[in-house]
Formats: sequence, structure tokens, C-alpha cells
Amino acid sequence: MRILVLEDDNDIADGLNAGLSQHGMACDIFTSGRLGEQALSVAPYDAVILDLSLAETDGMEVLSHWRSQGISTPVLILTARDALPDRLAGLNAGADDYLGKPFALDEVIARLHALIRHSRASVMLKSALASLASI
Repeated sequence: MRILVLEDDNDIADGLNAGLSQHGMACDIFTSGRLGEQALSVAPYDAVILDLSLAETDGMEVLSHWRSQGISTPVLILTARDALPDRLAGLNAGADDYLGKPFALDEVIARLHALIRHSRASVMLKSALASLASI
């Protein structure tokens, strides 16, 4: 599995990279919102871990850009902004899941697996429906 990580804190990014790597996930890490925003249009990812406090561009702007471009890669927001209005705004903007910091790495991994599982099932269902429609 390939995971895009947009995280401005190098210690957290390094920890995520080490932990996810131990579970068979390859990570590309960006600390800049602008660079991370472009990453999904350049390479395929199974999921994204998105911090909201990024350099140059806020994570919510990055998420809104992706969704306005029709990019449906599953996004897990992982942020210190954990108040209810923040969580609602993130989910309503198109995030697939939202988790506050501090977090447990095992929970992040479980949530990523669930997001990827649901995403793949959705793609398979759409493909099957398209095949049926062409009959």
C-alpha cells in the first residue's frame, strides 16, 4: 500500500513513516500543502494522511482542491484541531475519516486499512455496475 502523508511536524512524519513501513505501507511525506496538493495528480496512492496545519496551504484547502478535481482517494485527517466544529468541517469537506492528536499508531493503521478496504470495494462495485450496464 502506498500512503501520502502531509504533515508539517517532522517528528510525527518520521514516526508515521517508521510505523507504517513496519506494516507494509510505503509513505511519501510532504510538509508543504502546495507540494502535497500536487502529489495526488502525479502518483497513485491508496490513502492520504492529512494534517490541517501545513506550510503554504491549509490542509482544508488541499482537501477542497482534491475533491473539486474529482480526486476520490481516501483521506484521513490527522490533526490537533479536534473540536467538534473542526471535525464536522473536515468530514463535510470530503474527508473519509478524522482523528485528533495525540493518536495511537495502531488506530491510524486500522483506520487506513478500513478506508482502503471500503475504497476498493466501491471501485469494484462501480466496475461491476458498469459491466452490467453495457450488457
